[in-house]
Amino acid sequence: MEIVAPNAEDIKSAIRTLLLAIGENPDREGLAETPDRILRMWKEIFRGYDESRKPTITTFENEEGMSDIIFDSGDFYSMCEHHVLPFFGRYYFAYIPSPGGRILGISKVARVVGYCSARLQLQERLAREVVEMLSEALEGEALGFAIVMKGKHLCKAMRGVRNEGNMCVAHFTGVFKQQAELRNEFYRLVEMQNDRL
Repeated sequence: MEIVAPNAEDIKSAIRTLLLAIGENPDREGLAETPDRILRMWKEIFRGYDESRKPTITTFENEEGMSDIIFDSGDFYSMCEHHVLPFFGRYYFAYIPSPGGRILGISKVARVVGYCSARLQLQERLAREVVEMLSEALEGEALGFAIVMKGKHLCKAMRGVRNEGNMCVAHFTGVFKQQAELRNEFYRLVEMQNDRL
């Protein structure tokens, strides 16, 4: 079954209907432009559905034959697919390049995290998708990948049990999955980053 995207006016009408459903007046001054604002916001925060905005992942020849752990960390923001509420936090990423392969332009990790996050997501799937996209860019030649994503879920903090809503996901491939000492070294790097926050 083909999904046909509605036009902008249909979307704004649906948002007005939702505002009415919660007991609001969509015509009052503070809400009159809200459907248009939401539509524009969605184009930004759900850019992960737009293939034309998929990041180009620059790679370089591993001229030095490096096989060290390369580590990166940063923030992520996404939306939970179950309640369409935000979840956000920190990611910690590492990989070990193949000595005869290629290495990533490290700024590309944050771009891939941002792109994969910009969809309705599950934190578990998000971690896997980041690793899969980066592994694909290296043509599967990296020796292993590791990612930890620590997130706060507003669907748990704002509703339901109403507690902190913290969640942590770890995903490993290759040598990180096979060798406990490499996982431990990765976790030490994560802790070192946490000490700096």
